Amino acid sequence: MDVDIFTLALLALVGLVAGFIDSIAGGGGMLALPSLLLAGLDPLTALATNKMQGTFGTASATYTFWKKGLLDPRAHWKTVALVFVGAALGVLMVSAAPRALLSIIMPVLLLAVALYFALSPRLTDEASEPVFPMAAFAFGLAPVIGFYDGFFGPGTGSFFMLALVSIFGLGIIEATARTKLLNFTSNLAALLIFAFTAKIVLVIGLVMGLAQLVGAYIGAHVAIRNGARIIRPLLVLVCIAMAIRLLFDSSNPLWAYF
Repeated sequence: MDVDIFTLALLALVGLVAGFIDSIAGGGGMLALPSLLLAGLDPLTALATNKMQGTFGTASATYTFWKKGLLDPRAHWKTVALVFVGAALGVLMVSAAPRALLSIIMPVLLLAVALYFALSPRLTDEASEPVFPMAAFAFGLAPVIGFYDGFFGPGTGSFFMLALVSIFGLGIIEATARTKLLNFTSNLAALLIFAFTAKIVLVIGLVMGLAQLVGAYIGAHVAIRNGARIIRPLLVLVCIAMAIRLLFDSSNPLWAYF
């Protein structure tokens, strides 16, 4: 696919902004994916290329949190492995399960997540008492959310954050760091599957990916420096924006009833 310089420059700008937002609150794909479709990519190619550029951003954010001493990836290798398997299975199941149902359900869930993040007193920089042991996350919720990311995707980071903060008691900065690691894992798993099952436009993926690296690096530092003050409102805004984007997507089955 031939891409002109102007389109590449616009996509790089989208990648920069998406990487910044994604590293703090998730949801960068809701900017990147429509932009790839508008650039003329077919849906499957856009999905695959989006996973490529998104992997750069989540890798950058994960590295930044690790270098700042806020994340030790080796301590979470079991969770990482299970999320990887879950995401890979999700990609393989894309054509076999009712994605249309998720298009209807997910906006409601995202609005509920936004409401929780807006009102919950647990969303602070300090850890709180967990409801369940972390093993329940590693061997239960984490691979399920990974599967969801490979299968559908919108809101994955928000769901990781919701689980880590509300159920497992992590402070918001630690939860953000761990979310980036797990989101990187699910993105990488999906990318590897797409590399064999779909076409990836390498020039777009690389240009947007490099812009994502920069945006995510900046965003991660902003998150570390400001903590709940910036993460909390951005999470709320991103969840609401994703819900609206899904609700008003012309392909949403809900429109068949109006």
